[in-house]
Amino acid sequence: MRHRWLGFANDDASVSRFSTPDGEKHVRHDALILAVGGASWPQLGSDGAALTHLIARGVDVAPFVPSNCGFDVNWSAHFRERFAGEPLKSVAIAVNDADGGRVGECLITEHGIEGSLIYALSAAISDKIALSGETGAEIWLDLAPQLSAERVRDEVLHPRGARSMSSHLQSRLHLAGVKAGLLRECLTKDEFADPETLAARIKALPVRVVRPRPIAEVISSACGVAFEALDARSMLVNLPGVFCAGEMLDWEAPTGGYLLTACFASGLVAGEGALTWLNERGIALRDD
Repeated sequence: MRHRWLGFANDDASVSRFSTPDGEKHVRHDALILAVGGASWPQLGSDGAALTHLIARGVDVAPFVPSNCGFDVNWSAHFRERFAGEPLKSVAIAVNDADGGRVGECLITEHGIEGSLIYALSAAISDKIALSGETGAEIWLDLAPQLSAERVRDEVLHPRGARSMSSHLQSRLHLAGVKAGLLRECLTKDEFADPETLAARIKALPVRVVRPRPIAEVISSACGVAFEALDARSMLVNLPGVFCAGEMLDWEAPTGGYLLTACFASGLVAGEGALTWLNERGIALRDD
C-alpha cells in the first residue's frame, strides 16, 4: 500500500523502483506481475503513466482511450438548460443502422448523453466517430420502441383537429417532456410539421455525437499493452519474467461485472504464468 511503481532500475528489468512514504525503494524480483490499470481513474492513481516505462523498453502499447463513457452533443442552449439531468427512459439506440437497436435508458447531460444504454454501445459509437472524423457521427434514437413504425405513423397521421402537434403527440403516443424536446431539438420546423417525416423520425431520430467524454471522468479505458507483446502466459516477450493483467491490456468490456470478471480472469492467467516461469527455473516462493 502507498507504493507507486516507477519502472525499472537502470537497465535491470529484475529490479523495480517504487515511490513510498519513506522515499524511493528498489525491489529485486524473480517475477513481476503488473496490474496497474488503465487511465480512467487518475485521482486514485490509475493514470496510465506506468505504461510509459514499458514503452521505453520497446513494448507495443496502444494509447488509452475512453470506454464505457458518455459522449458530447452540441445541444442548443435552450435544450441544455431545460433538459440537462433528465432521464430518457424506454428508448432504443442504433449505431450503424437506423433500424432496430438496443433498448434501455440513458441520461441527457449538460455536455451530451450518457447512461447505461450509452455505455453498452460506447465501443461501437467511438469506432464510428473515429471513422467519421471531427464532425462526429450520427446515432439513431427510437423514441417509441414498443410500437411498430406502422403504428406510430397511424397515430401521427390521425386527425388532430385544433390541437397542436405537441399536444397530439402527447395524447396519441405519450411523447412529452424530454422526448418531445429531442424532436424539437433535432428536427427542423419543416420536418416537425410534416407528419410523414415526423413519424419516421420518432422511430429513427438522428443525434450527432461529436466526441467521447474526457478519459479522466469515464468508467474505464480501452487499449494498452498489445496482446502481440505477450506470450500465452501473459509474459512480455521483450521482458522475460514480467507479466501483465487487467485493464492495462488492449481490450475492453462492458461495465456491470463483465469488466471486473475479465480483469480477474486475466490476473489468474498471469499468476499461473508467473508460477510456471518460477517453477521452470527452480525458484520456490517464500512464505513472506
